[in-house]
Amino acid sequence: MAKGRGGYGGFGGGMGNMNNLMKQAQRMQRQMEEKTAELEDKEYTASAGGGVVEVTVSGKKEVTKVTLKPEVVDPDDIEMLQDLIMAATNEAFKQMEEETQKEMSKITGNLGGGLPF
Repeated sequence: MAKGRGGYGGFGGGMGNMNNLMKQAQRMQRQMEEKTAELEDKEYTASAGGGVVEVTVSGKKEVTKVTLKPEVVDPDDIEMLQDLIMAATNEAFKQMEEETQKEMSKITGNLGGGLPF
């Protein structure tokens, strides 16, 4: 008992779908490259210690600016200053990563639960 075409709708239809998928993948890749370049140009700033330490990072994951209020510079408490710089830097990078992930998810539509960009 032969049934018309194969269980997958025939070979020819599959190739058309494959071509469409490839075009969609290429378009998505192009959009992701454009968004990545756009995000690399952005800067993210975070502060710690009530604003006495402020760190700015770029979308390229580079620290571009560190601002310290004079009152935070205490030679007897260097550890606190180091902790504040680290906290502000980590928060700025977190902001950058969250925005990058959000923007990439818009493009990918959360394919596979989200891609780690």
